[in-house]
Order: sequence, then structure tokens, then C-alpha cells
Amino acid sequence: VQLQASGGGLVQAGGSLSLSCAASGGTFASYSMGWFRQAPGKEREFVAAISRNGVSTYFAGSLKGRFTISRDNAKNALYLQMNSLKPEDTAVYYCAAKYVTSRTDVYSKSRSYDFWGQGTQVTVSS
Repeated sequence: VQLQASGGGLVQAGGSLSLSCAASGGTFASYSMGWFRQAPGKEREFVAAISRNGVSTYFAGSLKGRFTISRDNAKNALYLQMNSLKPEDTAVYYCAAKYVTSRTDVYSKSRSYDFWGQGTQVTVSS
């Protein structure tokens, strides 16, 4: 499956952004999905994950309550709604897909994922 992330940009602290990830070339509903991010000079870190059926979600502890992950299997799309953004949220955000048989499992380890998008830059100014 090919993944294309979009929606990044420059936003002031306290603002919101909505990221999208368009999937093609595979059966999107067969994949558990995740968002990761990588800030300059830092390792890639987990942001959020969602199960194949969208019922199960999981967030990095510091982000829960500010970020929401969702998916639309009919549109082959994954979303990340980011609210109350902080300068430390500045990073390149990546979407990732893992082919699974479980409809409800989620994954927080980057090495679990099989496919990655190219990333979209999010910059939060103070």
C-alpha cells in the first residue's frame, strides 16, 4: 500500500491542524494504522494508532486529550486532528500501515509497521 500524508503547515501555539493520510494500492481496511513524528535531532516517536475497524485507538501519553485519530475505510483515509498545539509538537509527521488480521489490535512500535508515508511538516510557533 502507498501512503501520502498531507495537511501540515505553520500554526501558532494553541491552534489546530488536521492531518490526512491517503492510502492507495491496497485494501485499506486490512491495515492497522499509526501516526509517528520526528523532530530535528530526535528519534521518531509514536503519536497515535487506530485499529482496522476504527474501534480501538491508542495515544502517546502526553498527547491524549489533545490529539484524535480516526479513519474512513470507505475513503481509504486516515486522519489526525491536533488541537492546543505546542511548539514541542513541531516535527515531521508520518503515517504508517501494518497488515493485520485482527480487527481490533493497535501498534505503537515503529518497527511493527510495514509501510510508511513520506511525512508532512508541522511547525508550531510560540
